[in-house]
Parts: sequence; structure tokens; C-alpha cells
Amino acid sequence: MDEQTAARHEIMELSHRYARGLDRFDPAEALSAFSDDAVWDATPVGLERFEGREAIRGFFERDAAAVADQFHIITNHIVEFDGPDTARGTNYVFSEGHSTSGAKFRAAALNEDTYVRTAAGWRISSRVISALTPPELEGFEA
Repeated sequence: MDEQTAARHEIMELSHRYARGLDRFDPAEALSAFSDDAVWDATPVGLERFEGREAIRGFFERDAAAVADQFHIITNHIVEFDGPDTARGTNYVFSEGHSTSGAKFRAAALNEDTYVRTAAGWRISSRVISALTPPELEGFEA
């Protein structure tokens, strides 16, 4: 496997680790996909924007406490390299679940990412989430 193919595989795995962490209610695992100065921005879907690992961790912890069950399927990865240590890409995410109050949610979204190679390996430095189809929110308040 050449270096760029290996890097592409590592980058794609970041989104899978993020999704698994969310679905296992493990904020530390979800956060492990991000760089220290990362931005997680879901303002296009009516949520918030968080800058830095601690702010993102706080959101993931609140989410884990408010959600009873959920799953994320992440697919259709495209990764393009801007240089040896930077890249950008997109992937689709389908998510469904219930809040602890019983509200149901379902969404198909686009993640637009930037990636950076750190001493610990590739990490997501920015993720902007926008809807691909209108989200279904039954009794759910963002």
C-alpha cells in the first residue's frame, strides 16, 4: 500500500471511530478523531458550532446523556490531498435514534471535513455538517 492510500484509509477511519464513539456513548472515542484545535460545526442543521477539543467534548458528553439510542452510518468518502500533511473531504452520514425523553430523530447529512496530520496521526481539523434531506424530528428539540 502506498503512503497516500494508507493515509486515505486512516482518514476514512476517523469518521468511523467518531460514529462508533457516538453510538457507544463514548465521548472520548468520538473526540479521538479530532485535532486539538478542531471545529465541529452543525449550524447548517440548526445545532451549534464548537471550537477546540474541550468544547467539542462537552457537546459529545451532553449528547450522550440526552440520547437513549442512536446509530450512524458513514459512507461515500472522498478524500483529496492538499499537501503531505493536509487534506479535505466529504462523506455522507445517516443517523437515527431516540432521546431519553422518547423523541425520535432521523437525518441524512453531508460532512465536509478538513484533515491535518499530527504527531499522533491524521485527525479531523474541521467538520461542517449540513442536511442532504430534511431531518425528521418527532418531539425532538435541538
